Amino acid sequence: MNGTADQVLTVIALISIPTVMFGGHSLLRLLATEKLTDFQKSFFRAGHAHAGVLLVMTLVALDVAARAALSANLTWTVGGLLLAGTLVQSGGMFIHMGVGQPGRWSWGNTVSSVGAVALAAGLLLLAWAVATA
Repeated sequence: MNGTADQVLTVIALISIPTVMFGGHSLLRLLATEKLTDFQKSFFRAGHAHAGVLLVMTLVALDVAARAALSANLTWTVGGLLLAGTLVQSGGMFIHMGVGQPGRWSWGNTVSSVGAVALAAGLLLLAWAVATA
């Protein structure tokens, strides 16, 4: 793919949004069949909602990076942290849905926490880059 870092990362985020839309469709179908427990429903909803909101946040952040004319390396780093953090944080909620128990920590919670750290690092790095640009 030929393009700048912000273009490539934006395309990846935009292509990811229909996967979240499909997840919403899947959630509606599963809710209709009543095959999920209340615990599973809550973590499916949380994972799905976080993925959608965080992808939109990533698109906004990439626009901020482009407007600030950040270097390609910095844009790749920020975009990579945000896209990976989105996948890891929301994915951890789906993992917890599958292997976790109500009121108990699971490795899905750990995965979500790692994603949160990546997201925070990406946003703080972007804030620093914009402030010093």
